[in-house]
Amino acid sequence: MTTETTIKGEAKKEERKKEEAKKEEAKKEEAKIVLPTVEIKANIALIERGVAELEPRFTHRVLRSLTALRKRIDSKVLRDAIEENYPADSAVKSSLLSCLPPAPATDRAMDVDSNTEKTDATATTPSKPTSDPVPEVEIYLRLLIIHHLHSSKENYVKSIEISNETIEKMQSLNRRSMDPIAAKVWFAVERSYELGGELADARPLFLAAQRTAALRHDDDAQASLINRLLRNYLHYSLYDQADKLVSKTTFPSSASSPQFARYHYFLGRIKAVQLNYTAAHTNLQQAIRRAPPAKVAPGFYQAVHKLFVVVELLMGDIPDRGIFRHYVLEKALGAYFDIVKAVRTGSLSEFQTTLTKHAARFEEDKTYTLIVRLRQNVIKTGIRRLSLSYSRISLRDICLKLHLDSEEDAEYIVGKAIRDGVIEGRIIHEKGWMECEGRKNGYGPEVSDIYMRRITYCMDLHNQSVKAMRYPLDAHRKELAAAQGARERERELAKEIQEGDLDDDDSGLGDF
Repeated sequence: MTTETTIKGEAKKEERKKEEAKKEEAKKEEAKIVLPTVEIKANIALIERGVAELEPRFTHRVLRSLTALRKRIDSKVLRDAIEENYPADSAVKSSLLSCLPPAPATDRAMDVDSNTEKTDATATTPSKPTSDPVPEVEIYLRLLIIHHLHSSKENYVKSIEISNETIEKMQSLNRRSMDPIAAKVWFAVERSYELGGELADARPLFLAAQRTAALRHDDDAQASLINRLLRNYLHYSLYDQADKLVSKTTFPSSASSPQFARYHYFLGRIKAVQLNYTAAHTNLQQAIRRAPPAKVAPGFYQAVHKLFVVVELLMGDIPDRGIFRHYVLEKALGAYFDIVKAVRTGSLSEFQTTLTKHAARFEEDKTYTLIVRLRQNVIKTGIRRLSLSYSRISLRDICLKLHLDSEEDAEYIVGKAIRDGVIEGRIIHEKGWMECEGRKNGYGPEVSDIYMRRITYCMDLHNQSVKAMRYPLDAHRKELAAAQGARERERELAKEIQEGDLDDDDSGLGDF
């Protein structure tokens, strides 16, 4: 009994220790989480340091945390950040606060209560700044405000107005230290116009800004603006204008990997529509390699792979099955997996059924027109299967098996497949059938002659190898006799040495 109680007591102690360890880890994780207001204040300090020391790496460090920060901000966080970093009588402060939606009555009451409680503890509160921060801080806060306005449909129109004000502000300041932030602002401006349904109206702004960025050698803004323009053109299916833009501009080589990934993706879409599938495949591979991890940017990762699968099918290849098992792509590529199965089996009826079933999905992904082109690939696959199964088949049977409209269509498709080298055969117009030459001559006399020549060559090679490995007869016996005589001479010499008959100068030792 005592041993059982001691074992139970030790088990309880271990469980308590594990629970305490879990609580400590949870406390440490909570301590690591920084409040959005504190993070914004730290980012503002980094921006001011980067401007003072002429080091853009500090600004880039701030912008790397933008994606995670914009998901945690709200009106109260932005209002508190503006209040803490600007003096009370600042004109910039009032303009920034006017950009935010009006605060609810509850938040105002809470602010009043907190102010009354802190009147007696002014010594512990940090002192407010006496002057405005650098202009880059204002643009950064405006960027956060624009992203915050994107979260509600009621503020879409206001986000467009604030975006235009921010653009005018940036162009009037004309500071090179503001270029990294300006590149992010252009993305927010495009998003504002897109959500507001006025994406076409933003095109003149992007074109004028791209020319200015090219003249100033602003690589960050230039890369962002080229991608914004390409996305704008492709959104309205203006592929000719997008191709002209690519031919007239040079994408900066110093651009970041995410910008390069977007650029290669847009190039892949343009080349695929222009029937240049090899170039499209290469660009999409580059986009996949340069894209952020699947967990970081799942939407872009799925969009690239959707187009990549379609382009591979148009090239006549079957995509790797492992792509459809990826945890990020498994659900998104379900419709495309059905299309791959239909193309692989060469069933035109299955292809049409799948295309009709997922037409809305393909229209949304803007791959419907490319998938419609796969009909010819499905028919070619079906004809190849028929040519391997039949040495002679009528055009009527081809029409029925491939679900074609008429025998004339079947004759045209078969003739094109023969001309392209898909199958080996000929059409007998008088009798209305197709003869497959490769199947007919599969076991003819020519094949037996080729096999006979190969077998003869292999047998001759085997015989020559055996002859080269042979040795003369009884050659080993001479070697055995010589070895036996040498052993006898050694024994005689050893015996003479033991008896003392030989001296050091004896000639017999020299022979030995």
